[in-house]
Amino acid sequence: MSTDEADNGRVFFSATKRVMTEEDELRLLSIGVDIGSATSHLVFSRIVLERFDSRYVVVSREIVHQSRILLTPYTAEGLIDADALREFFADEFAWAGLTPNDVDTGALVLTGVAVRRRNARNIGELFAGQAGKLVAVSAGDNLETIMAAHGSGAVSRSIRDATTVINVDIGGGTSKIAVCVKGEVIDLTAVDIGARLVCLDGEGRVVRLEEAGRKLAVDLGVELAIGQAPGPGVLDRLADHMADRLMDAIQGTHVEGAATDLHRLAPLSGPHSFSVISFSGGVSEYLYGRQQGQFGDLGPRLGAAIRKRVDTLGLEPQVPAETIRATVIGASQYTVQVSGSTIYVSSDDALPQRNLPVVAANLPLAEEVLSPRAIATALKTEFDRLDLSTVDGPVAVFIRWQGSATFHRLDALCRGLLEGLQANLSQGHPLVLVGDQDLGGLIGMHFREELKLSNAILSIDGLDLKAFDYVDIGSILAGSGAVPVVIKSLIFPASEGVGRTWTPQRADAEALVSSE
Repeated sequence: MSTDEADNGRVFFSATKRVMTEEDELRLLSIGVDIGSATSHLVFSRIVLERFDSRYVVVSREIVHQSRILLTPYTAEGLIDADALREFFADEFAWAGLTPNDVDTGALVLTGVAVRRRNARNIGELFAGQAGKLVAVSAGDNLETIMAAHGSGAVSRSIRDATTVINVDIGGGTSKIAVCVKGEVIDLTAVDIGARLVCLDGEGRVVRLEEAGRKLAVDLGVELAIGQAPGPGVLDRLADHMADRLMDAIQGTHVEGAATDLHRLAPLSGPHSFSVISFSGGVSEYLYGRQQGQFGDLGPRLGAAIRKRVDTLGLEPQVPAETIRATVIGASQYTVQVSGSTIYVSSDDALPQRNLPVVAANLPLAEEVLSPRAIATALKTEFDRLDLSTVDGPVAVFIRWQGSATFHRLDALCRGLLEGLQANLSQGHPLVLVGDQDLGGLIGMHFREELKLSNAILSIDGLDLKAFDYVDIGSILAGSGAVPVVIKSLIFPASEGVGRTWTPQRADAEALVSSE
């Protein structure tokens, strides 16, 4: 449809060059790209938004093309093969009848071992030409665990069924465990257990051996070596050992005398009482009996071993909304808000800002006397939770204010934020604060006048943000003193329903393709 067409007096939008705030309806083509240590895939979606007052709301989302699921290709040096990925993505665009220029928005997500590979930056640059359109997320263990819990539907299920749900996302390099209660991930951990810690060629010889796989073999007293075929029963023993260790992690059990600490994150805070368990990630396809193929890894053995151990708990694993595509298959949905007019912008150079990740920490602001140290700790905790502690770029901190705005309370807030953001600000990035109440100007001036912060300062207010949001902040609107803010929220497949029924036709669509 032409961007100039109209229907019944309503103007439609289908190109990013149009001004969003002047349209009644937005029609966007979204792409979601997930590059993981074991598999990679993408999905195209059509998203329709309608304007209600000053905001746009998603009214429909239709998946128009889901790619094959590719076994993430590696070079002989153990790096992710960027050329093979580029060819795969080009083929999928062609099969979908689309070009990169057709894409309006989206998300590029690197997960698992893919984030830790030396050439991760080069992989991200596969879509460098669309950097202004795509939200780029390098999901470390914390964030990937949370995203998988949302994408699998476990978080939604914990609300719907009013129960504690544990979701276990088992990939190629790691397994992520999330405890979900009342729509929140209240505890999580990640361990070095995955299907592709050991990979074999067609002759049964080891062609790739991750360090965690080698250590687990040592625990069993067996030797694995590149170019050699494991002895009889070795891989079954290894899968059983991995399944035992995974169940220990799920149940929050401390393993006395364990030769290898597999935890990538701190263990669960303790045993959790739960009545529902669900599995996502590539290995879950075997656990649920959806996949029978062999792809030169431990997937079939590990899935079967885990299923046996879950059965001993007397629990039937619940089928999630998404399994292998649980991390994130939708990309981003737009909302548009306009800030309040009581804002502070230290210089025109501070604007515009694009694709800033939102840090919506639960700041301790209820007490009359605020603690800068407690505020800093809460902020640092959220940075770690979202894997933003080492982010190379500015972030937007959302402040949900409580209580009176006295000088001493604002001073404590600002000092706590300054301490919590020190690592980010020391890199020269601007301070970007977003509040829900009309305090943006006061907070910004306090940082400049009282705390003498030399970084560029952008403090705006009158907005409502949440975790998994990314924001674009435009230049000041003439005559209003406000700024337009485009909010991009990651869309998880479970947002529209929980527990989709599996069918053979859907299984065909999930077929894996190997490039190794």
